[in-house]
Amino acid sequence: MAFHLPGWVDAVCARTGWRDASRLYRLDDGRTLLLPLVERGALGLTQLASLPYGWGFGGVVAESPVTGRDVSVVATDVASLGAVRMSVRPNPLVEAPWPRDLRRRTLAISRTAHVLDLRGGFQQVWSNRFTGSARTAVRKAERQGIEVESGSTDRLVHVFNDLYERSIERWNDGRLARWRARRQEGLEKFLAVVAHAGPQVRIWVAWHGSRPAAAIITLTGGAATNYWRGAMVEELAGPTRANYLLHRMAIEEACHMGCRTYHMGETGTSASLAQFKSRFGARPAPYEEIRVERLPLTEAEALTMRLRGAAERPIRALTSRRRS
Repeated sequence: MAFHLPGWVDAVCARTGWRDASRLYRLDDGRTLLLPLVERGALGLTQLASLPYGWGFGGVVAESPVTGRDVSVVATDVASLGAVRMSVRPNPLVEAPWPRDLRRRTLAISRTAHVLDLRGGFQQVWSNRFTGSARTAVRKAERQGIEVESGSTDRLVHVFNDLYERSIERWNDGRLARWRARRQEGLEKFLAVVAHAGPQVRIWVAWHGSRPAAAIITLTGGAATNYWRGAMVEELAGPTRANYLLHRMAIEEACHMGCRTYHMGETGTSASLAQFKSRFGARPAPYEEIRVERLPLTEAEALTMRLRGAAERPIRALTSRRRS
């Protein structure tokens, strides 16, 4: 995946407080393994991540299919580094599970992504994997005059960011939530990604006349294209089905580049998001995020989120009364 390439790790480090700590392994049988890894902290409070939240999938990369033994070798090594927490969000299509017995507190968090099989080429995907409703939506977008532009220029980054800002307003209820969202995702992050991982990055913008209706960011590396981020103007993208045309064109491009899969990313428990992805033929890919902790940081973070939610509810209620 593009997430496993050096340029992506450079982007993570350029935009965040993490440092490159990737590990390379040469096995007795001559095979080579790589773990894209970043670290932060010091003095016994170091955290390791492959990769940090919001920066895609990590996990073990090999020249041939990853085996359970490969994962055990890497997991044992990384667990011995003494980090206060190590987190790994692996490629959902890598079947070898991470071991649970690492002599430390190990949490396995169940997650689900959706992945589209591109084998057979685009005509096979279009005819046999897209649902009829998806094909109808694509044709409607074309009839509505939606035009798609793609590239990795700073201009398109700014167009995408403007749409993303509007999406943050729609997704988040409350000023604190919007402020946190903008800290995690924003123009500086998108510019860093293009600056460091430019050859792998493609920004797709659907235009309705002179107005951008929707946009997505895809990342291509190896034999996979990942749908990484999306944003839209709901009142434009909804009626015109602009998002369907964007994904149709990104999927066709991935097929032409020889990719075997189109990863549509984390789905979580959202039924509507799962339904949208399944219309393109993407299938659920359950996997586990592994966290190895010396301290109960996950529980502390969950408690912090609950306290934030409790603190924000009165503010949201007051804001709602003022609007009414």
